Amino acid sequence: MDLTVEKLAKMIDHTVLKADTKRSKVKEICGEAKTYGFYAVCLNSVHIAYAAELLADSDVKICSVVGFPLGSMTSTSKAFEAKEAVTNGAHEIDMVMNVGALRDGNTDFVRSDIEAVVAASGDAHVKVILETGLLIDEQKVEACLICKEAGAHFVKTSTGFGPMGATPHDVRLMRETVGSSMGVKAAGGISTFKDAWRVIEAGADRIGASAGVAIVEDFRWAQYSDSWMEPDKPCWTCPSRKASMAKQPKEVYLWYKQRCVTCEHRDDNVFYD
Repeated sequence: MDLTVEKLAKMIDHTVLKADTKRSKVKEICGEAKTYGFYAVCLNSVHIAYAAELLADSDVKICSVVGFPLGSMTSTSKAFEAKEAVTNGAHEIDMVMNVGALRDGNTDFVRSDIEAVVAASGDAHVKVILETGLLIDEQKVEACLICKEAGAHFVKTSTGFGPMGATPHDVRLMRETVGSSMGVKAAGGISTFKDAWRVIEAGADRIGASAGVAIVEDFRWAQYSDSWMEPDKPCWTCPSRKASMAKQPKEVYLWYKQRCVTCEHRDDNVFYD
């Protein structure tokens, strides 16, 4: 495996985005980022200025989410939040795409929404969160192409607050769509090294996780055990297993369940509800 602790750490955006996040938690996250050598910390925009103070003597980058977690505010609002975050010290912006507009087929609006944030962000790299659990594959591909046209630097799977997080299938699809000219960030539900390794193998070059420390520590042990690298049955990491009528639009839920029924890797000994 051509991976080291240092390389893995430099793929991680160490993240805390919960509504109840206190300054003490931001300080803890920034301290861990420096200790472990993570690429960046990812925070809500209200914490960016404080993080910039804490990380002034390090090479850890600061990432701010914008339009988080729904993405359904005006483009002007998103652009303003992005510009202010950059002014306060953000090096990267993770914006949430307007998922409803994409599902409506209003691709011009989706594109202009992203373009507004890219323009407002200046030199800061922009990652666009697709919230893949709300989309079928054709929509994920369309969203990736729009992000590419709009000048974004990365596409990102999920907010971590939606119906499902990152899956190897979605990461692979996104990588195949954007090619090597853009980054792919996997986020949502990545809590162990094995979770991280699955999406890295699928094509992710950045990982968003609140469990950055656990992922790196897991990897230290994984180097001494081949069992960590044993492949899982594809069905166990298939997005179809996470489909939920309570969290997804009905037509998206049904698309995922149909995909599960017809999956060539389906294990007939596993119960699918």
